[in-house]
Amino acid sequence: MGNSDTTLQIKEKLDIVDFLKDYLTLIPSGKNFKAVCPFHKEKTPSFMVSPDRQTWHCFGACNTGGDVFSFLMKYEDIEFFEALKILAERTQIELRRIDPEVARQFGVLYDIHINAKNYFIREFSQNKEALNYILGRGLTNETIEKFEIGLAPTTKDALTVYLLKQGFHIDDILRSGLAVRSDHGGYYDRFRGRIMFPLQDHFGKVVAFTGRILPQYDDGTMAKYLNSPETPIFKKSKLFYGFDKAKAAIRETRTAFLVEGQMDCLLSHQDGVKNVLATSGTALTEDHLSFLRRQVDKLILCFDADEAGGNAIERAIDMAGAHEYEVKVVQLSGDAKDPADFVVANPGKLSGLLSEAVPAMEFYFSRYLSDGFPKKNIQLILQKIRALKSAIDRARELKALSERVGISELSLREEFDRLDIANDKKEDYKASDGSSAAPDIDINIKDRRSLLAESLIRLALINNDMKIVEEVKDYLPLYHQEIVEALISGGADKELQKTIDLLSFQPDFVLTHNRTDLCREIKLEYLIEEKSKLAAAIRGFENNANSDELEDSIKKFDLLSKQIHNLKN
Repeated sequence: MGNSDTTLQIKEKLDIVDFLKDYLTLIPSGKNFKAVCPFHKEKTPSFMVSPDRQTWHCFGACNTGGDVFSFLMKYEDIEFFEALKILAERTQIELRRIDPEVARQFGVLYDIHINAKNYFIREFSQNKEALNYILGRGLTNETIEKFEIGLAPTTKDALTVYLLKQGFHIDDILRSGLAVRSDHGGYYDRFRGRIMFPLQDHFGKVVAFTGRILPQYDDGTMAKYLNSPETPIFKKSKLFYGFDKAKAAIRETRTAFLVEGQMDCLLSHQDGVKNVLATSGTALTEDHLSFLRRQVDKLILCFDADEAGGNAIERAIDMAGAHEYEVKVVQLSGDAKDPADFVVANPGKLSGLLSEAVPAMEFYFSRYLSDGFPKKNIQLILQKIRALKSAIDRARELKALSERVGISELSLREEFDRLDIANDKKEDYKASDGSSAAPDIDINIKDRRSLLAESLIRLALINNDMKIVEEVKDYLPLYHQEIVEALISGGADKELQKTIDLLSFQPDFVLTHNRTDLCREIKLEYLIEEKSKLAAAIRGFENNANSDELEDSIKKFDLLSKQIHNLKN
């Protein structure tokens, strides 16, 4: 039995409304249910669940939908097979018997990592040097056990031999990233002589490891920290260390405390800050922030107290701003180089330090204005202010900057506007062949359907054949319909004739000159606009709206979705 059969069985046994109640507060709305969308920030519910269709759809900013599988994959940021396993367990369907090949390809990697974790824990429990090192770093036995810290021995292939004895095939061990093939055809363990930190996915399943070299084996030529390579079950740009332990506190507080390394995360958690996550030594990514956004409104950052840490915080602030997070920065006190140092020196005081975290803009003020007010630094901060989405926030920060540097708000505003104009100057529009749009046509004020309509009309003019436009005349914007009618009848007024003349002589700047493609794209844009209007209408229905009217609108929406899908394919 294949994936499609398995998926169908699960859908038949699992009601989408009952499942989504574990994630969302569902409000009855006629035959359907509404909720605040978990995938974007909103106040008015635009997320609709249909029990009849067993589907969901966001009629707000996301404009996306699907079934119980797509919801779980999007919400938990997991791949299809992971969702399949979770829902199979939920519905008590035996996945291994139904789809053994898919289960083997992915499931064996989970099994290998579970066995490796247990092996590392056993090795750690038998090594006093490793235990004393970790205890000396400030961790307690309780934290060591909770986060399942282990040890990779120094023997070249100890783990590989162990996994082979457990019945795993060498090809699967290599796929897991835990073993490496040597140039001479043999195999050796990726991790040797290292404290092992298991990296777990959002459901607590071990999918990778980070290994920290023990000091006695550090000869200065090897990486202090080593991560597993990416595999089918591990994508480093999406995974936070400690998320499985922190997710309850994160969802409760809508706040995440972000640190860099495993020890920072472990000691912060041990000190009572349960919503802490680590990027495991990798840079914070868009995928990280996109995943967190549906559960988090505020980020508190605390990276290493050096130039590299400051640069990492700045990058994180800029990226988080694009996702509309509220961002604050913890400024470490004393000689602490990182959160781990601070906790060891000041046990029980990390929560208080977090409460004193400063807004992101105050971090910039401290970073760039602590040694005077050079013009380039003021301009840099103005650029940061310019990037703020809220006009209110921009006005407030301009005032704060004025007070800080002693320059009038009016002067700062003039410089701000000058920078704004300089940065907003667009490059000439480039077509696929590299040609540029005519400079006297402002393409930025035209929507795509208008641009496509102009290209199609231009094509008709060049070929002196208005039949080219007739097929999609009703899909054109109203103004362009008037142009077509005027060209057909020969009765263009002065203003329309001016536009026609302009279209006749201006070079084209749309990606294609193919009539069929242009017609299809115009229809597609029209349907997308109609779908967007219908989505807005559905969002406007109150909970006590006529259920038949709402149901009819949803049916029309589904029809438009199918038409769009067919055109795209």
